[in-house]
Amino acid sequence: MTPPLSANLTCPRTTTRIGGPTLSRVVAGMWRMTEWGMSAEQRVEFIERCLELGVTSFDHADIYGGYGVESLFGDALRLQPSLRSRMELVSKCGIKLVSPRRAQHSIQHYDTSAAHIVASVEESLRQLGTDRLDLLLIHRPDPLMDFDEVAGAFTQLRQGGKVLHFGVSNFSRHQFESLDKRIALATNQVEFSPLHTAPMFDETFDGLQDVGVAPMIWSPLAGGRLFQGGEAQADNLRLVIKGIADELGQPFASVVFAWIMQLPCRPLPLTGTGRIEAIAVAVAGAQFTLSRSDWFTILRAARGHEVA
Repeated sequence: MTPPLSANLTCPRTTTRIGGPTLSRVVAGMWRMTEWGMSAEQRVEFIERCLELGVTSFDHADIYGGYGVESLFGDALRLQPSLRSRMELVSKCGIKLVSPRRAQHSIQHYDTSAAHIVASVEESLRQLGTDRLDLLLIHRPDPLMDFDEVAGAFTQLRQGGKVLHFGVSNFSRHQFESLDKRIALATNQVEFSPLHTAPMFDETFDGLQDVGVAPMIWSPLAGGRLFQGGEAQADNLRLVIKGIADELGQPFASVVFAWIMQLPCRPLPLTGTGRIEAIAVAVAGAQFTLSRSDWFTILRAARGHEVA
């Protein structure tokens, strides 16, 4: 009988930057946890199975689930406190949603003021039931962002032991470098997939590789568009990836994750699922390397033209 995909799989770990945090190469994204319908006990089991696969890093944001995900995850940690020492907790702040949980918010907007950053961290720590975050990201670039003020807030949080490392999300190369001059950033979490290749060509990945920073990747499977029909580019790309996957004897999604992780900037893709089998498929993508011809065959299908 063929063993389950998760048998003998172990997700490698990597340091996002010299002096930065060590995260699992595949990160478990918690964005949709409110939709998974899990009891607190089932969340404990899910976390334990991720850890067994070597997926030790869990990605949050204060706004996920309408400000509800961190408390659900925290409930699991409160049931099994020993889990905290075996994982890295990542969260984000800087977006204010209109939500029943935030009645004072009259319009969705960004807030990267020092006061909001510090208050958001305090609330995340309370919801998660922990005394520290391993990594805090500014969720989106803010037109009113003062780089010096953000760096000052980060320094305050580090000195207080509340956040160990800092980064950003969805920042351009210049925005990243402007804040990185003031305080060392560990990562830039950006959207990337075979259906969204912009960071390869707009200097985002080049700039990060230049300073030795590994990006985190959200929506590596293009929000499920790689699996859906009706979109010509995605349909052709799906057939190309499937052909390579069949030749290699690997799951379709594993090939996508392998394609992403092969980039020299060492991306750390996020999952977005509560199915442990799907996380095991992502981890499997860290176990093999595509040939250069297969890698470029996917890129050609992704872009719809030859490289030259």
